[in-house]
Amino acid sequence: MKKRVSILFALVALGNGAQAAQVNVAVAANFTAPMQKIAAQFEKATGHKAILSFGSTGKFYAQIQHGAPFQVLLSADDTTPARLEQEGLGVKGSRFTYAIGKLVLWSKRANVVDDKGEVLKSGTFDRLALADPKLAPYGAAAIQTMTKMGLLAQLTPKFVRGENISQTFQFIATENAQLGFVALSQVYVDGKITEGSAWLVPANLYAPIRQDAIMLSNGQDNAAAMALVNYLKGEQAQAVIRSFGYDL
Repeated sequence: MKKRVSILFALVALGNGAQAAQVNVAVAANFTAPMQKIAAQFEKATGHKAILSFGSTGKFYAQIQHGAPFQVLLSADDTTPARLEQEGLGVKGSRFTYAIGKLVLWSKRANVVDDKGEVLKSGTFDRLALADPKLAPYGAAAIQTMTKMGLLAQLTPKFVRGENISQTFQFIATENAQLGFVALSQVYVDGKITEGSAWLVPANLYAPIRQDAIMLSNGQDNAAAMALVNYLKGEQAQAVIRSFGYDL
């Protein structure tokens, strides 16, 4: 009897495994922490597994053009998914905004960054970190902010450029730069800044950071890819996204 029960459980497990699938997801670096949490919830809810790669949107675009096996892209902007759709590398009509990002000026140390960003005018720091504006939308937003403040020429000699927003964060976290521009989601959880001091950059100083997702051509017949796209639009995923300071 025990042997029959064991065989039955093995067959059930095998059947469940056959229904489950996995999806390769290219994720904008600013969305690392939220997506790690969402992916775990997604697997628990659906049985599908999301294999996550994090990096700059610009680099992902180049990789996808050269045949990288991603099936879903979670971009840090809305222009890259639109371009992929136009080029036939993204599934037409699958594009949607999953989050609206916010830019923040952050220092690991308390009392360095004031709540109006006046520290940028002070000249009391040697290095200012930002993501490469050619590859990372948050870097472009940082340049727009300093331009509107009339500080770009003054601050350019102090720039330390990260390849993506994660590397930019590391420059500041390790104090290789005293402060810098990062995504709010990197320093904010459940309604508060996790460490140091920060200035939430007013939205009128930079173009809206609309972060779009798109199903890539490689994913249109993948059950896990379709499930993930739907899951990102659901209440559970959106609650996680909000908890990291994004708007929807």
